[in-house]
Amino acid sequence: MPQLLESATFTNSFVDELAGDPSHENVPRQVPGYHYSPVAPTPVAKPRLLEWSAEMGTELGLARPPEQGAATELLAGNRVADSMRPYAARYGGHQFGNWAGQLGDGRAISLGELPGQQGRRWEVQLKGAGPTPYSRRADGRAVLRSSVREFLCSEAMHHLGVPTTRALSLVSTGDQVLRDMFYDGNARPEPGAVVARVAPSFVRFGNFQLLLAHNETDNLRVLADYVIRHHFPELGEPSPAVYVAWLTEICRRTAETVAQWQTVGFVHGVLNTDNMSILGLTIDYGPYGWLEPYEPGWTPNTTDFTNYRYAFGQQPQVVLWNLTQLAQALTPLVPDPELLRPALNQYVATFNRSHHVRLLAKLGLTASGNEAADKQLVGSLLPAMEGARVDMTLFYRHLSHLVPRLLAAESVNEPVEKLATALLQAVSYAAPDATDSAALRAWLGQYAARLRQEPSTPEAIRDGMLTVNPKYVLRNYLAQQAIEAAEAGNLAPLHTLHEVLKRPFDEQPEHEALAARRPEWAATKPGSATLSCSS
Repeated sequence: MPQLLESATFTNSFVDELAGDPSHENVPRQVPGYHYSPVAPTPVAKPRLLEWSAEMGTELGLARPPEQGAATELLAGNRVADSMRPYAARYGGHQFGNWAGQLGDGRAISLGELPGQQGRRWEVQLKGAGPTPYSRRADGRAVLRSSVREFLCSEAMHHLGVPTTRALSLVSTGDQVLRDMFYDGNARPEPGAVVARVAPSFVRFGNFQLLLAHNETDNLRVLADYVIRHHFPELGEPSPAVYVAWLTEICRRTAETVAQWQTVGFVHGVLNTDNMSILGLTIDYGPYGWLEPYEPGWTPNTTDFTNYRYAFGQQPQVVLWNLTQLAQALTPLVPDPELLRPALNQYVATFNRSHHVRLLAKLGLTASGNEAADKQLVGSLLPAMEGARVDMTLFYRHLSHLVPRLLAAESVNEPVEKLATALLQAVSYAAPDATDSAALRAWLGQYAARLRQEPSTPEAIRDGMLTVNPKYVLRNYLAQQAIEAAEAGNLAPLHTLHEVLKRPFDEQPEHEALAARRPEWAATKPGSATLSCSS
């Protein structure tokens, strides 16, 4: 029987086992020597529940709260239950490749942990719940637009099968928050909101980096041991050998996650080391986006338009760089830093293998006896997609449905060239007869020949492809439409988008419009293609 949130009992392992700042002074300041600072959320004017994740609620054994009431007050930060010991974590990180020093939870406050249905404990954290000692010059708040995006994307990624933090609730605050959306001097008040997000842990690479930077070796070891005992217990009791195995496992998990980003077309947008989860989860949904035209050099983050450090095609290499910074932070825990290097090699090997296997699955192909030929086929597809400016999600989905016709093309005298034209008309942002589509047309003929080597029936191949090639992803323009409607008081588009994204691989013909190619107007409208780090 689900319980009410206000009746739930929280545990507090992070607070109980790690070093806490003895000061309760909630002003921006340096906090050397500690892992976290105790801090209470700042109440808001009029909290109202806008959206709830029924799946995450079920995992935590929680009943959906009413629109207003005790549970919603807790989810907004207006109340703190007796069993909660709220805190903000201290960490640092590299931002756009530059060391930024102390960062920390500037607008996130963890409430404690709740047990899940499978015995795992989940940390519940409020994002946008007010200032903390790590807020620097900020107000610790979040606006509705960024909160809608965080809520929807956390849950959408989970249902795509991508490792991610989760969202439990979205609550409006009744307050206005001043934000300059594009850092261009045009700040304006926007409606505020709080997201309750959930993960087994929110520890990041930057937690360890800051401890190394301040020579806090004892705190570094204590934090590493805490994470291993609670989240990697299969590795055994912490020791130098276990620290090496732990980094190797972090690299493996992270590689799998990045391979999934690259095969669903997700662009994180701000892969700073403080935005990297120690559990290999996708974390911190800010200026993210999905590839629409396949452009490896594209980033949704206007803040990154100078160097494009976090563009889609750069993500695997940037994450390796981030893992290298984590390895550096862990060097005091091992007798020889060189012992950590194989873990980074593990990342490269795991990513390359997983990425290739996932691309084969997206194409309905099983591993053949000619791996080199398969790698050539898969490798030549990506530049061909770029040249033809195809929508990545639509291309793979339409290709899935096209497989039976491709395999029957010779027997029914339907030229592959004709099928290629139909495919390009459906998925390309360029003219279907554009010269740049020649490579993709040629590739489709090679692909049809390779498909004929598969032992499965055309229908079985198609059906398998439809289970890994989503029809629905959280395109930025769809999120922006839901945001604008919610700001105007209409929550129906938000509810609909949330429900549709729970079944991204299903046809859902009644929601066909949500699977459409990005309209022309959305390519330049603020928030519908690109956006900044502003929340």
